[in-house]
Amino acid sequence: MATATARVFNFAAGPAVLPLPVLEEAQRDLVSMPGVGMSILEMSHRGKFFEGVLQQTEADIRKLAGVPDDYKVLFLPGGASLQFSMVPLNFLPRDGSADYIVTGAWSQKAVKEAKKVAGVSIAATAESTNFNRVPAQAELKLNPNAAYVSFTSNETIHGVEFKYVPETGHVPLVCDTSSDMFSRPLDVAKHSLIYAGAQKNIGPSGVVLVIVKDEWLKKRVDDPRLPTMLNYAIHAENTSMYNTPPCFAIYIMGLVMKWLLSIGGLPGIHAINERKAARLYAEIDRTGYYKGHSQKDCRSLMNVTFRLPSEELEAKFAKEAKAAGLDGLKGHRSVGGMRASIYNAFPEDGVAALVQFMQEFEKKNG
Repeated sequence: MATATARVFNFAAGPAVLPLPVLEEAQRDLVSMPGVGMSILEMSHRGKFFEGVLQQTEADIRKLAGVPDDYKVLFLPGGASLQFSMVPLNFLPRDGSADYIVTGAWSQKAVKEAKKVAGVSIAATAESTNFNRVPAQAELKLNPNAAYVSFTSNETIHGVEFKYVPETGHVPLVCDTSSDMFSRPLDVAKHSLIYAGAQKNIGPSGVVLVIVKDEWLKKRVDDPRLPTMLNYAIHAENTSMYNTPPCFAIYIMGLVMKWLLSIGGLPGIHAINERKAARLYAEIDRTGYYKGHSQKDCRSLMNVTFRLPSEELEAKFAKEAKAAGLDGLKGHRSVGGMRASIYNAFPEDGVAALVQFMQEFEKKNG
C-alpha cells in the first residue's frame, strides 16, 4: 500500500531536485510502461520502445535549445568529470595547447585532467579572490593557435556564473554547462562542444548530455591509442548506442525536456529562475547580516552562496534550517557559509520559505 511522504525543500547542489510531475509520471509507469508490459528498467535498449524514447528526447532537446542540424546530440555515461578527459583526448594534439578559463573548482579539475594529455594555458583565473567573480572578456589572454578554449558557465561551489559567452575568434569553444544547462537561452552555434552532467538541472545522475559540432568532430585527433569508449566519433556513429546506454536516466531526462517545453521553454524557465534568485539575493542584501560570496555582476542564478557573521551561527543556521525542512544548505568547505542551490525544478515556494527562515533567524540571532 502506498503511503504519502512529506517532501522537504531540497537545496542540495546535486543530485538535485527534479520536477514533481516528472517524478509522479515515472512512479506511475515504473512497474509497467503503457502498452509495453514491463518497466523501462527491464527492457532492451535495442527495442523499438526505448529507441523511440531516445529519438524523442533528442528531438525535444533540439527544439528546446534550437540545436542546429549540423550538431550531434549524444547521451553518454561517466558524467561531466569524464568529459574533463574526453575533450582533450579527442581534440588536443599531444604537441598542442588549449586555453582554459578558471573560475572555480570544476574548471580547476578540467585543467588538471587536460594537463595529463598535452599543454594547457590559463587564459584567466579568479583564484586570487577565491573565485568570487568571472573574468571579463578583456581579461582573457587567448592563444589564436590554441586547439580550443574551455570554460565552465556556472560554478556550483563558489556561486558565480558567466553572463556572456567568451569571444574566441576562430578557436573552437568548449563549455561545461553541468549546473546551468537549459536554465536560460543558449546559443549553441557559438560553441563547438557543450557538455552537461544531468543530475543538477536536466535529469538524474548517470548520464551526460553532449552537443558537438559535426565539423569539429571530423577534425578530432586521430590517435589509435584512444579507447573506443572515450571516442566521441564512435558514439556519434552509433547514435549513443555503441554500448548499453543509461536507459533510465535518459528516460527521465526526456520527461524533464517535456516539462521544460510545457512551461515556455528556455525563456520561460529563465524568467522563473531570475525571479527566484532575485528574491533570495534581495534578502541577502537587505540588512548586511548575510553577505554574498560572489560579486553582484556575476551572481549565479543556480547556486546562491552566502555567509553569516560567524561560523557558530552558520552551524546553527544549517541545523535549524534542516529541522525546518530546508535541507542541503551547508556550503562547501572552500567557501564556507551557506549554499542554496535553486535549479530549474526548485519550487518558488521553497525560496519563499528560506527567505522567511532567514528573516526569523536574523531576528533571533542578529
